[in-house]
Amino acid sequence: MIYIILFLFSFSLTYFIKNYAIKKSLVATVNERSSHTVPTPHGGGIAIAVTWFGGLLYLFINHQIEQQLFYALLAGVLISIVSFVDDIYELSPKLRLSVQSLVALAGLYFLGGLETLTFGIFEISNIYITSIFAFFLILWYINLTNFIDGINGYVGSEFVFLSLSGIVFFGGAHFIVLAVAVLGFLFWNYNRAKIFMGDVGSTLLGYNIAIFTIYYANQNSETLWVWIILFSLFWFDATHTLIRRRFNKEKLSQSHKKHAYQRLIQAGWSHFKVTNYAIVLNLITFSLVFFLSNIALSFFLTMVLLFITMKFVDTKKPFE
Repeated sequence: MIYIILFLFSFSLTYFIKNYAIKKSLVATVNERSSHTVPTPHGGGIAIAVTWFGGLLYLFINHQIEQQLFYALLAGVLISIVSFVDDIYELSPKLRLSVQSLVALAGLYFLGGLETLTFGIFEISNIYITSIFAFFLILWYINLTNFIDGINGYVGSEFVFLSLSGIVFFGGAHFIVLAVAVLGFLFWNYNRAKIFMGDVGSTLLGYNIAIFTIYYANQNSETLWVWIILFSLFWFDATHTLIRRRFNKEKLSQSHKKHAYQRLIQAGWSHFKVTNYAIVLNLITFSLVFFLSNIALSFFLTMVLLFITMKFVDTKKPFE
């Protein structure tokens, strides 16, 4: 029953925020980086955040989530608050990064760092080295999720997929809470979006997946790669684009429309089509992890799949 209540709360709050944003003219304007053509309300991520943290508190009170995971996830409140302010006032990148770094350190503190990095034939167990890796992983996941949030239903469907995958592989009521929190928003954002998530939602979701990655890796070091594979569609696109822009000697802080999903939109694909194809790719990566016992083979095949996908996107809209 609690999950139905949380879904309805997210659904209703998103609807309220949408109407309020329209009334107050709080809309995402169309600019050179936009993949949309109509000014649309933003801030729907507030509904995700409020529902998520409310659900987490319920789980904590009822002893349905481990304490260290609860506190690590709860640290994301600060990211949500700062990102909400940034959605309205556009804070400086240095301030945003400082807050993200502080939250990343807090999350790692509550999790006890990352214990082991395993690469199949060898492991790194130096807590300082592994935690430095985890620190930058958190920062990258926060920011790449924000970068990738640009078309209808794209980020929302990704995190519903990740939540459902978490339920299948690891169980845990926190994944159900995350799924229903995002689903309530996604109803208004999928296909013809009536509201956008905004930084308040995307940065929080990126933080959450980073915390899940580290938390479960501390239980079984191999699961680090499970999460990396499941989230690969997003981080591969963001990292691949960043590297190509670097080789092009572009100013990395400058806005652009060169992510794979953006180039497909420029090639004439609809938001609906791009998002649905992304869902298919996610299901394939899930199958690779689920049906193959060798995680190294799963990772290799996933990288091949995504490399082929990027080459396909290049044929539709070259990287310029």
